[in-house]
Amino acid sequence: MSPETYAQVSNLLIPTATVIYALAMVSHAMEWAVGRASVAQPARVREEVLVASDGAAVAGGTTDTPAVEEPASAGRMDAASRIGLLLTWLAFVLHLGGVVTRGLAAGRVPWGNMYEFSITASLAVAIVYLIFVQRYKLQYLGLGVTFVIAAVLGLATLALYTPAGPLVPALHSYWLVIHVSAAAISGGAFTVGGLVSVLYLLKARAERKVLAGGTMSASLRRLPSSEAMDGTAYKVLAFAFPLWTFGVLVAGPIWAEHAWGRYWGWDPKEVWSLVTWVVYAAYLHARATAGWRGRRAATIAIVGWFVFIFNFVGVNLLVSGMHSYAGV
Repeated sequence: MSPETYAQVSNLLIPTATVIYALAMVSHAMEWAVGRASVAQPARVREEVLVASDGAAVAGGTTDTPAVEEPASAGRMDAASRIGLLLTWLAFVLHLGGVVTRGLAAGRVPWGNMYEFSITASLAVAIVYLIFVQRYKLQYLGLGVTFVIAAVLGLATLALYTPAGPLVPALHSYWLVIHVSAAAISGGAFTVGGLVSVLYLLKARAERKVLAGGTMSASLRRLPSSEAMDGTAYKVLAFAFPLWTFGVLVAGPIWAEHAWGRYWGWDPKEVWSLVTWVVYAAYLHARATAGWRGRRAATIAIVGWFVFIFNFVGVNLLVSGMHSYAGV
């Protein structure tokens, strides 16, 4: 096929994937809505409560809480979850096809502008999520992940689209491929880790409510324990941090020297990439040396995620600089 045909195929696949991601998001939203609306039953069950009000583990703490939900409600939640995951897989295949055909249309790796980086970075989020779904059973992240991906693809399609074309000379370097690949994958992991941390706070709050004699919604009860989610967030972010370190703070400056003749110039993008690194370094350091777990660690992880999002969206679109698309 000709480059023009590949471009047309990509321009069809990316919006289609966006719509299917949105449908997956609706399915996951229905899953949470059914769980929130489920009425607690009179039967009593014993539940291990793993997190106290300060976020620390409570050994052997138990309490009586109402049963989860009616079997019919559980069935509807399971069905909505499965449909959402299947739609996510379908959207991912189309999304991958859209990124690949964009690269074929341009005759290069498909991240030479903000549109291409957006569709590639959101693909990385989907890849990380689907891998961790298989490994750690993270289906409960479906609503947040599909919302993020659909939003990024929608913004890219409606506001950032740029026709496929050759790279400017400064971008011709294999270090750019290494730099952007590592940044996209670690950014996907930061997103998954941030979403797990948000749900950790919701689950921990519900567990403290149970300790005080309250009840927990069916949706939150279906989540893993807050302690398990705290551990999952740590594993995801511990994977992402060294990748971000190498890709952004090692490969990035090497590429900058090749492109502009200097390794570091305190460009806004470089500064906020460093700030992102510092926040996640603080997260890992606090866990390793101060024993921070639970709520405090989750708060740092969420702050890091928002810093990364600002670095990805705010700096690229709103702040002038050599890495920025502001005004372009």
